[in-house]
Amino acid sequence: MTVSNEGPASMAGPTSETQQSTTTNGASYALPAIKKLHGRAFYKSIGSPKFILAPMVDQSEFAWRMLSRSFMPSSSPRDLLAYTPMLHARMFTETPKFRDAHFQPLRTSLTSHPSPTTPPSPADFYLDGNPTIDRPLFAQFCANNPPELLNAARYVAPFVDAVDLNLGCPQGIARKGHYGAFLQEDQELIYSLINKLHNELEIPVTAKIRILETREKTLEYARNVVKAGVSILTVHGRTREMKGHKTGLADWSVIRFLREQLPKETVLFANGNILRKEDISRCLEETGADGVMSAEGNLYDPAIFADPPAVGEEGREFWRGRDGKGGWRMDAVFRRYMDILYKYVLEQPAPERKPLYLPSDPELPPPVVENGVGKRKAEDEEEDGPPKKKRKRGGERTSNPNLLAMQPHLFHLLRPLVSRHHNVRDALARCRAGDIAAFENVLQLVEIAVKEGLKEYEESNGKSWEEEMERDERLKAAKEAEEKLKGGEKKEESEKEEMDESSVETVRACKRPWWVVQPYVRPLPKEALAKGSLTLSKKERAALEAGAVAVKGESNVVKESGVPNGHVEVEKVGEGREEIEIPKVGLACG
Repeated sequence: MTVSNEGPASMAGPTSETQQSTTTNGASYALPAIKKLHGRAFYKSIGSPKFILAPMVDQSEFAWRMLSRSFMPSSSPRDLLAYTPMLHARMFTETPKFRDAHFQPLRTSLTSHPSPTTPPSPADFYLDGNPTIDRPLFAQFCANNPPELLNAARYVAPFVDAVDLNLGCPQGIARKGHYGAFLQEDQELIYSLINKLHNELEIPVTAKIRILETREKTLEYARNVVKAGVSILTVHGRTREMKGHKTGLADWSVIRFLREQLPKETVLFANGNILRKEDISRCLEETGADGVMSAEGNLYDPAIFADPPAVGEEGREFWRGRDGKGGWRMDAVFRRYMDILYKYVLEQPAPERKPLYLPSDPELPPPVVENGVGKRKAEDEEEDGPPKKKRKRGGERTSNPNLLAMQPHLFHLLRPLVSRHHNVRDALARCRAGDIAAFENVLQLVEIAVKEGLKEYEESNGKSWEEEMERDERLKAAKEAEEKLKGGEKKEESEKEEMDESSVETVRACKRPWWVVQPYVRPLPKEALAKGSLTLSKKERAALEAGAVAVKGESNVVKESGVPNGHVEVEKVGEGREEIEIPKVGLACG
């Protein structure tokens, strides 16, 4: 694992042309500037990052940011800009318990606004915005009251590089709370929220928006946000209605249009359609944006921003197949994640582990894992006598966001593996937040599964994976259609168009063996509709069939937790009676 130890002077660029500094215990810490930088000057001061880890509800927390940063070259730690999960401005200001549970820059509670002139002692720094490891960092808030937003922003200002206003959350909870994308009908309020921070906050303000129904309306919207004072504008190339099974494809052409129409000094980030590293380069070229943000792509592959190791330098963490394609091994990424949690969150040494398996290693006996779910099950069961009341596992409930996020993160990360290895799926489903021993047990199961997959691949000379590719339902259907065309069979124009608009080619390009991390390619709305996983009204169906990718209405897979920062999407893993529902927290909140 590579984690930069560079000091704060290099991690967080100056916030003004006359930056001051102080030295404590040999380390330099930036003091607030007399005059803050704005726009492109500010962007340059934080290293002009092109890779941006999106704000995601309950899923862009410190440990996950550190995991994503760990894949970046240690020589250029500022290449990756990250955002905190969305914070609710009113609750953050009014509720100390909420504030301390969701933002932990110091070992002490943020009972009042930190002093704008006196930096904390290096010994006081803890996790969020730690100047030695977690910068550059923006904090994102949802809000609909300018004074409340300013008050909340002042709590985080000494620990982040900028404060971002969420203008893109499309979920029902945002509609009820009147924030996110449901502010876009009130452009005066949006202007007031941004301008308040621009004029009165010590650090810059940024914002993330979604596109509107036309380019012209989107441009008018973007100009209002820029005029209000944002230093960086992020544009998600989907409308408010595009979510869940109705997500569809983001429209990069609108982002390109904004780039050409907005002043050149406007710093623009693009968001949408980022599944793998190659998409980032393509998005930069097609949109002309300064940087590219990834949300869901990062959840399935935290190394999405990094280049793969060179051929011959894979080590034990990266797998490359006979066709030259590969990815980071799931057991390796899982280990990195656990080691980060041990080191920074739990502040204790990680357990001693054997090197990850390679087919060239001498054969050793597998680790003992009882009943596929670890020793806990054996402890809970008695050979004789009546069944006993189930014991509580995992100790007391934790409020630590890094521990609460573990299970949803791992279901994203391990999706292809748990779909095949149900013992891993079931063990992970039983894990409780804070029960590190249970997650360690899941890691052992993953290592065993990966070992089996690698051995089978080597012993079959790669045929085991070729056969699995042939069994893929989406690719199988596409292959049959292609064979019909080659055979000269007549194909209706509408069928050809449907095939061209499908996600098949993307699946073919992205799919990797189940033991490496990889993007999840969502079916497009028409595909979801054909499979029956998406139900539309007559009006919505007509719009979709007419070629409109964005269809209005609530997604039939989105549920709400009832708390301002806790959107929950339910994802089903498995088939038939074994199917289980896993909370899929981590929707992009901009």
